[in-house]
Amino acid sequence: MAKQRKHGSGTVRLRSDGRWEGRVVIGYDDSGLPKTKNVLAKTKAECEKKLKSLIAAQKESEPQPPRQTMTAAQWLDFWYQTYKKPNLRPNTQMSYERRIYQHIIPNLGPIPLNKLTTGDIQQFYTGLKQNGRLLRQEQYGEGLSGQTVRGIHTTFHAALDKAVSEKIIPKNPSDFCRLPSAKAREMQVLSPEEIQRLLIQAKEDGCFELLLLELSTGLRRGEICALQWDDLNFNTGELQVKRQVHRVKGELVVSEPKTKASNRSVILPPPVLMVLSDYKTEINSVWLFPSPLNNDSPRDPAAVRKRLTTILERADCKRVRFHDLRHTFATASLEHGMDIKTLSTIIGHVSTATTLNVYAHVTDEMRKIAAAKIDRGIAKSESLQDIDTAPRKPAPSTFLPHKGQRRKPGTGCVSQINEKLWEGRYSPKLPNGARLARNVYAHSEKECEQKLAELIVQTKAEIAAQRQQPQAPARITQRRNTEFPMPCRELRFVLSVVFYVVNKNPQNRIRSKSCRNQKKTPEIRRFQVLFWSCWADSNCRPHPYQLP
Repeated sequence: MAKQRKHGSGTVRLRSDGRWEGRVVIGYDDSGLPKTKNVLAKTKAECEKKLKSLIAAQKESEPQPPRQTMTAAQWLDFWYQTYKKPNLRPNTQMSYERRIYQHIIPNLGPIPLNKLTTGDIQQFYTGLKQNGRLLRQEQYGEGLSGQTVRGIHTTFHAALDKAVSEKIIPKNPSDFCRLPSAKAREMQVLSPEEIQRLLIQAKEDGCFELLLLELSTGLRRGEICALQWDDLNFNTGELQVKRQVHRVKGELVVSEPKTKASNRSVILPPPVLMVLSDYKTEINSVWLFPSPLNNDSPRDPAAVRKRLTTILERADCKRVRFHDLRHTFATASLEHGMDIKTLSTIIGHVSTATTLNVYAHVTDEMRKIAAAKIDRGIAKSESLQDIDTAPRKPAPSTFLPHKGQRRKPGTGCVSQINEKLWEGRYSPKLPNGARLARNVYAHSEKECEQKLAELIVQTKAEIAAQRQQPQAPARITQRRNTEFPMPCRELRFVLSVVFYVVNKNPQNRIRSKSCRNQKKTPEIRRFQVLFWSCWADSNCRPHPYQLP
């Protein structure tokens, strides 16, 4: 019986042609089938020697396991690039990169991984809560929110858990850290009167159809911007949600929805279908809400958010996020008797538990109403505890849309962020065509206007200085029509014929592309210049040659 070879040492066999073949498994493909490499030799000893060299070279080319002496920065980068990044969506990648490369590595990166203590991590979290914010400090303060710190801890804890499983460190030092309380932003819901004023003002500002559809379906902002007319069936009223729009590193990207549950269909009410049917006659695009600048592109979600802020201010409604319109739809649906399971399907939650957690306050009110109904039905009670269970219908609104005076071009804009903060924005165009955005903040409108005026003067001076700087000379000069007295197209034809005749001469002909760098005769050079110049002028393109 032949001696069995060790695992990982490959196999050696004698081929029918008399040569020896060595084969070793180097990995497995996606379907689980082995991937192999082989060597050939005249003798068995030579074949085994080549096979050992192949196995050694293969082991050297494999990624080396992480060393126990590596720093926290080295391990975090290795963990993210190897284990996490290949399986993350682009937006999620950006979140991980912000946490790792902007917060964790700058503070804890130089510390060796095996010397990282709970105290170091706890001090890091405390610093983030006090002065960890890198942007918009004037608007939100110097410290990060408890929710953001918890997100950073989640990422860091997962990386250290992997280090424990790889036996780089004996235990996870972040297990016993105290985290700040996560105070989620309070959900804000528009009242029926505010919804009326919002839609009236939206009709004046040209955003009525989008906001009406949002209040009727509760779609996410990226989902409603990615809708196409093919997704809507006017006969059945079915609206398919198949994609979403979001920005990745400044570029607008269309991708799949957030989760599998987000791929869903929604039935629109008949009044909404009538509005969208009339709206379709005004739109010449495949997108339901195309970009105002380009019909072939969907609307930017950031532009929708800015437009909503303006409409809310003019409609005298409380300042809410676009996502709060989704909450408004869900709250109204529950108040009108929709069950949790149906609502969870419509808004695209993965499970009903998520819906119950988010709208627990609504379900509490529903329990009170149910208890009142039971008391009224069984005890025949008419006490003060009896409440009106029917949803309140608002009276017809007398609100008139705001038609405020537009600011002059070049003066920027001023908006109120909250009760104590105003924002001024100026976005001029630079000489290179790029758009520059600058902001100022103040505690009053008057102070904000003064700061904005100073910012505009300063920015205009900087732009004027840029324009006075000498520009690099253009590589290709424009041709003048006066150089060619006859029409360019006719001259192009004549020169083509002449160029062909001259090039037929063996003394002037360029034999092949490899001879392009050879010295050309003055005649062929002159005709090349004239021909290509004329061709460029007749086709409105830059030409490769310049006349002497």
